[in-house]
Amino acid sequence: MKLQTAQIQVPENFIDLGRGDPAFNLLPLEMLHSAAHNRLRDSDNSFLQYGTEKGDGYFRTAFANFLSKKYNFAVDIESLFITSGISAGLDLLCTLFTKPNDTIFVEEPSYFLALKIFADHGLKVASIRTDEHGLVIDDLILKLKSVKPKFVYVIPTFQNPAGRTLTQERREQLISLAKEHDFLIFADEVYQFLNYTQEPPNSLASFHSEHVISLGSFSKILAPGLRLGWLQTHESLMQKISSAGVLDSGGGMNPFTSTIVRHVIESGNLEKNLASLKQTFTKRIKVMDECLRKYIPSAEFYTPHGGYFFWVRIPNVDMTELREKAKTHHVGLRQGLLFSSNDSLKDYMRLSISFYDEGQLEEGIVRLKKCLE
Repeated sequence: MKLQTAQIQVPENFIDLGRGDPAFNLLPLEMLHSAAHNRLRDSDNSFLQYGTEKGDGYFRTAFANFLSKKYNFAVDIESLFITSGISAGLDLLCTLFTKPNDTIFVEEPSYFLALKIFADHGLKVASIRTDEHGLVIDDLILKLKSVKPKFVYVIPTFQNPAGRTLTQERREQLISLAKEHDFLIFADEVYQFLNYTQEPPNSLASFHSEHVISLGSFSKILAPGLRLGWLQTHESLMQKISSAGVLDSGGGMNPFTSTIVRHVIESGNLEKNLASLKQTFTKRIKVMDECLRKYIPSAEFYTPHGGYFFWVRIPNVDMTELREKAKTHHVGLRQGLLFSSNDSLKDYMRLSISFYDEGQLEEGIVRLKKCLE
């Protein structure tokens, strides 16, 4: 019997266009093998000990240099805290900054698995409308008249699932409102570096605001199995985060993985891997766009400039029902209802370019077309 290692298992000959994980052939095994070999032959074994709370200082220094070049502003290593991924980061932040029955604001639609984390913490979720420019600030202002949230959770760049990016003007307005109403912004910036046809605005961390916690991850730019990510925030928030009880007990997160990824960064291989991913996904975005227009002309969608996802509406089609029907055609999707915090978006679906190559993406859309017929 073959036992399971990877989280998602898809039957042979089934094309799950809804899955949001990278294909196995995009996971850089040889690169990580080389990095591990180089690190493990070193006589320094300090990375096998409990780690310092904020994360390995050598790793944070290397990564701060990488981020500084990407962001075009100097990233202080003291503003970085290493996590075991964005999900763990969100869970830690909810533990530290909220209590059950607190109200938070999220985008509509929003990342459905983040909604599950918030539910685990007993938080009350209120949604804010989005449009082609991201979070609708006027709707946020309206909601703030009656409720003060503990935090606003946003995916500002190439949003999951909608693929849209919050404009610079709206980012500035969001920061201003956070100061005025004293709420935190949890910015999930996992797709910040996966831009293909358009340069996004800079990370929300660039505001150096004591109201912003930016979250990033190596899951999309290297490999999700590493379980490695980071928080970037103001020193006034960092003290509370880095003194959490879980760190007192277990030490900083992922010192072993950090030291291997540090070698990937310092060797220039992280930049090379990112360039390769962007080249691959640029082609896939084009194919998905062309196939949707060709095979499903009734589909309404925005062509994303980065990230993984197409957010597709087909009027008067219940996507929950379609997902079940699609299984008989050996194709998968994620229904819009999953991404809604108010039981709507039923005629939307999320499709992804992350796992399948161009030929498989076309075949998947052809199967979806037959299902719709």
